[in-house]
Amino acid sequence: MYIEIFFGKAAQCFIAFFSCSVYICAPMLQLSSGQHHRPKLTSHLTQTMVTFTAHRGKPELVTPARVTPSETKTLSDMDDHYGHRVYIPLVEFFRCRPTDGRHGQPEDPAVAVKAALAEALVHYYPVAGRMQETANGKLVVDCTGEGVSFVEADAAVRLEELGTPLLPPYPCVEELLPDAGNIQVVAGKPIVAVQVTRFLGGGFAIGLQISHCIADGFGMIQFLKAIADMARGQSAPTALPVWERHLLMAREPPDTAYVQQKLMSLLKNATGETPPSMVYRHFFFGPAEVSVLRSHVPGDLGASCTRFELLTAAIWRCRAAVWGFNDDHRAVLAFSANVRRRWEHIPRGYYGNALVYHVVDAAAGELRRSPLSHAVALIRDAKTDMSDEHVRSTADFMASMRGHYGRGCGGGDQPPMVYDEAAYMVSDWTRLGEDDVDFGWAERVGGGVAMPSSHVSFNGTCRNSDGDELVVASMLLPEGVVERFEKEVALLLKQEADSY
Repeated sequence: MYIEIFFGKAAQCFIAFFSCSVYICAPMLQLSSGQHHRPKLTSHLTQTMVTFTAHRGKPELVTPARVTPSETKTLSDMDDHYGHRVYIPLVEFFRCRPTDGRHGQPEDPAVAVKAALAEALVHYYPVAGRMQETANGKLVVDCTGEGVSFVEADAAVRLEELGTPLLPPYPCVEELLPDAGNIQVVAGKPIVAVQVTRFLGGGFAIGLQISHCIADGFGMIQFLKAIADMARGQSAPTALPVWERHLLMAREPPDTAYVQQKLMSLLKNATGETPPSMVYRHFFFGPAEVSVLRSHVPGDLGASCTRFELLTAAIWRCRAAVWGFNDDHRAVLAFSANVRRRWEHIPRGYYGNALVYHVVDAAAGELRRSPLSHAVALIRDAKTDMSDEHVRSTADFMASMRGHYGRGCGGGDQPPMVYDEAAYMVSDWTRLGEDDVDFGWAERVGGGVAMPSSHVSFNGTCRNSDGDELVVASMLLPEGVVERFEKEVALLLKQEADSY
């Protein structure tokens, strides 16, 4: 089930119950673009939006275009952390440009992407190998050159029929994704699966399933850019890939003290209880909404805080208000941070996982009663910590968790550890450079993480009909708090700054 709320100039807010075959749009809550963004209910006729089935060909293996080294490479301790042993689904949409002197249009985009993929794999040859688990539970990559899975598909719809502008959630998105089997099994199978779906009229989508162990979000987009570079006729990717996974190995002996307590606050012992019924939500924030939120943060902090800090603080605060916490309950927020350019040891072109996790907590009652600026300040303070010890202690902690997934952190008969669904965990994809994926003969028009995660909220971007960039905050919420959360966000966006 998908339930959508749009906040943004000229964007309509609607509740949509989603299945692959139909969207049913119910009465919408629309925030006016007036001075104070007063909400008003407007009714719209129920409508059926586009549906389609992708007719897939037979999957095949695409191998590197030339002979590549045969060797075994060890993944870093950040790479094979148990939380990364999963495939991440991405879908990117492209519109073919008119033929001109600079952009030669290929007869078939799927054939062109396939050829470019083979060329990119010469440089990213570990991606064409297979992961294996060693006796101590450590993952390695056998660089066998077996290739990645590739499938062509056709859908009898035009790209424009998916939405103008193109906004998530995308219709029938599972039709655009390749089959990666059990996405929680990463060993002994293709590390990447690719599907190119041709639409009527020349548009196409590239769906990917990428093992999170081989790359983080930045690395995934870097790999996709490399395919686009080769499709434009370059002899090598603009950013040459760098392996160097030894840079983020655990120390000997490890020392997790710096991050242990905070990272453990994201986990809880499994109880065997049935988890709450969750629904997938998207919230769209345009420039006007960001401006309203900024008005709640006075002084230098309001002028200098980032869009991410504002939106994350607002959502964290609203979640704390509706989740049913006692006043003294510690409401936990965690967000990943890319250490590239902020930690001197990571070279340009590194595509492995290079992340630390900032964890902030506050008493739920304090968070609810304090102004938004309080939450913004907590997030900003946490972001400043990108010390060498933070990075190395994170790698140590991830290595210490190896073998404990499905068991207590101390092993033995302790109950298994699982993510606490009440913790707000954010992965920000707004600055990874997806808009820079350029095939020359085709331009990107939208896309991003395609499916919900059980425990992570993703932030992405898209554009509305006026060309304004919107931040898309997607998350899973318990069914019982959805309506209250919606009202809390709407209240924050309509309140006068001096009265909230």
